[in-house]
Amino acid sequence: MPPAIFRKGKRSRRTLDAFQPGMTMIPLPVRSRLARLGAWSRGRFPFLTRTPELKHWIEWAARVGFGARGFVYLSVGVLTLLGVFDVAGEAVGTGGALAWLVMRPFGRVWLMLVILGLAAFVMWRLMQAVFDADNEGKDREGLMTRAGQFFSAAGYAAMAFGAVGLLLDKPENARVEGMTSSRETAETVMSLPWGNWLLAAGGLAILGIGIANVVRAWREDFTEHLACSESLCRKVAPLARWGYMARGLAYLPLGLIVVLAGLHARASEVTSLGAALEAVERQPAGPWALTAMATGLMAFGVFSFVEARWRRIRPPREVL
Repeated sequence: MPPAIFRKGKRSRRTLDAFQPGMTMIPLPVRSRLARLGAWSRGRFPFLTRTPELKHWIEWAARVGFGARGFVYLSVGVLTLLGVFDVAGEAVGTGGALAWLVMRPFGRVWLMLVILGLAAFVMWRLMQAVFDADNEGKDREGLMTRAGQFFSAAGYAAMAFGAVGLLLDKPENARVEGMTSSRETAETVMSLPWGNWLLAAGGLAILGIGIANVVRAWREDFTEHLACSESLCRKVAPLARWGYMARGLAYLPLGLIVVLAGLHARASEVTSLGAALEAVERQPAGPWALTAMATGLMAFGVFSFVEARWRRIRPPREVL
């Protein structure tokens, strides 16, 4: 049994069997009919008896999703770091990294794989949020964690839809495309009643995401859900802390810019994550700060690969 199970704290007392009988949300008659349908299908089509169970498919999809997330953030970190040293253009955000990918040889194939991986990760995030796959509970802390997982699912879904748009219309300039898309979204929001306040609220939400990541970097036990040895857990935990800290700090300038755009009622001030990182680079000691952020985003990507391999995935009974 992994040593993380025995650590002190509220969630460390959970057992590997996170669910109790009777917790399913699917009515028993429906589950009985589905079970009979599955038995009939396996009897009629023998090859189905050799296919993995649904829980294994869900676990594999979740691991692919963690890997896709790692690939995106590792790419963002590497490209941003190369931009600091004027090796590969300018700093980019997640959209810019995907746009850079689609411009490479076989880029559309790679991007399609990333889209599928992100879709799998969205599926897992929704299972965490809706069905409490990690057994966070229904107390205040658990509901806040699950709410964060739901908004994370929404964010990665938006990233996946943006990547689909790149497949349909390959961009010539990722930075310009990202800023144009952000400003068009801001103009749409500002055309609504109280639109400038809605835009400012969106900026506050981005700031909240950034602050939440910074706080999580200090407070979270990132090895809690890892089924790895104690020595390996000690080695990878700093990657997670550094990565979440960098990701949180990267969102702060973007959130501030969006808040000011809403208060000034000027959608033209809205920018992309990559352009916000460039604004950081132009400040005193900016290249050093951006280098720290870039390496932190790379660390976050590497830790996502660690989660893809060693995270403890327990599909909820409600979907089995």
